[in-house]
Amino acid sequence: MAAILEVRNLTHTYSAGTPFEHKALNDVSFSVERGEFVGIIGHTGSGKSTLMQHLNGLLKPTSGSVLLDGVDIHSDKKTTRQARFRVGLVFQYPEYQLFEETVYRDIAFGPKNMGLKEEEIDRRVREAAKLVGLTDAQLEVSPFDLSGGQKRRVAIAGVIAMEPEVLILDEPTAGLDPASRQGILENIETYRRTKNATIMMVSHSMNDVARLTERLLVLCGSRLAMDGPPEEVFTRAEELLEMGLDIPDITRVFLRLKQMGLPVEPVYTMDQAIAAAKKLKEGK
Repeated sequence: MAAILEVRNLTHTYSAGTPFEHKALNDVSFSVERGEFVGIIGHTGSGKSTLMQHLNGLLKPTSGSVLLDGVDIHSDKKTTRQARFRVGLVFQYPEYQLFEETVYRDIAFGPKNMGLKEEEIDRRVREAAKLVGLTDAQLEVSPFDLSGGQKRRVAIAGVIAMEPEVLILDEPTAGLDPASRQGILENIETYRRTKNATIMMVSHSMNDVARLTERLLVLCGSRLAMDGPPEEVFTRAEELLEMGLDIPDITRVFLRLKQMGLPVEPVYTMDQAIAAAKKLKEGK
C-alpha cells in the first residue's frame, strides 16, 4: 500500500540570499502510512513547525517535495487547495484563532470553505463536536465563554469537521491542566480510530509520545536524526539527552539505575518498568 504522505529530500531555507539566511530543514525524507500515529520531537529551532507547515502546503519547499497519495501537493493550485482540506493542521494554542459568535459557527467555518451543502456541514459540525466532547448546548454559546480546555476542543473540532485524512497537531495539550490534557489526547485517538486517520503530533511531553505513538521522528539541527518505534528511540536515551531533549520520566529512572551498576534494560512505559523491577527482584 502506498504511503498517504511522503516527504522527499525536503529542504527549506528562510531569507535565502540575505545575511539572515537560515536552513530550517535540510534534506529530510520519510513516509507515513494511513492510520499511523507518529510523534515528532526535537529541541526548539530543530525544524518541527516548519515541517508541519510543509505537510499541508502552507510552506513551499526550497527543494524537495511533499507527496499526498503519490501526488506532489504543489503540482498545481487546485491540488494545493485540496491538500489543505485533506491534511488538517492544528497550530499551537489554536484557541487564539477562534473568532465566530458561536461555537457552531466556528466549527462550521472549515466545512463552509469546502463548499459543502448545509445538511453536510451540520452533520460534520455535530459529529466533530461529539468527538471532542462538546454538547449540543455548548454549540450555541460564544467560544469566548468557555474554559481553556473547552476552547481547545472547539479549535480541534473545527479542523476535524473537514474530516482530514491526516491530522497534524502542534503541541495540542500545551498549557492545559492534567484532566484537560488527558481529554484532548483521548479525543485525538478517538478521531484516529473512527476515521482511520493518520495522526502526526508534535509534543515536548515524552511521557505522552511514549504512551500514544507507534513511531517517532526526531529532528535535530534541521535534519531527521532518528526514525523508529518508541522502544527503539528511547533505548538511545543518552543520545536524546545530548541533543537537548527530554526522555520519559521512567526512562530517566532506569537510566540512572543502569549508571549505578544495576543490570537493567531501558524502559519507556510504566508496564515495562513494573516487569523490569519484578525481574530485577527475582534476580533474573
